[in-house]
Amino acid sequence: MALHRDVTRGAVKFRSARLPQQRGPNNACIPVRQTRNSIALCRSDRLLPGNEEPALGAHLVTPRFAFAHHGIYVGGGNVVHYGALTHQFRRAPVAEISLAFFAHGHAVFVRPHVAPRFECAEVIRRARARLGENSYDLLYNNCEHFCEWCVQGVSRSYQVERVLQFPGTLARATRTVLARTLGRSLRVLRMFPAESST
Repeated sequence: MALHRDVTRGAVKFRSARLPQQRGPNNACIPVRQTRNSIALCRSDRLLPGNEEPALGAHLVTPRFAFAHHGIYVGGGNVVHYGALTHQFRRAPVAEISLAFFAHGHAVFVRPHVAPRFECAEVIRRARARLGENSYDLLYNNCEHFCEWCVQGVSRSYQVERVLQFPGTLARATRTVLARTLGRSLRVLRMFPAESST
């Protein structure tokens, strides 16, 4: 239920928010939560319309609250993904699941790779070769590392890199603010030299 305020009368009304629909297995409608403001999405990520099937070997991204989940589309309505920390924050191995289960009610985006290292058949082979692997690590071997390895041959997570850059950025900004503040304070102190006690 979404909370909406009726401005003309000042009353508060409850009504259910209509979510866009996506077609799942057996053509069933699945509500989709669209989240474009996720920190983990790239500008080039393209929203997958509900009735469109992704290309074979496509790198799929579905935003969650504070991160994005990644998987490789292998055809037949299935996605291979690292299942850890996707549902109920439990560790799970690389698995092949349905696209609807992968999306978990969220919008699905396709991450384009300008110059992928492997053809789609090889991307799918690489993804399936790791089925059952249970070595998930949030910083060094997560679902984005897995997908980048499948497509590019390099295990990398851009969202982890952005998060790890934040403390450095925050520290630099704090140093700059402190330097400016202290610089002003020192200039003021120089204007009023301390009286000598002689």
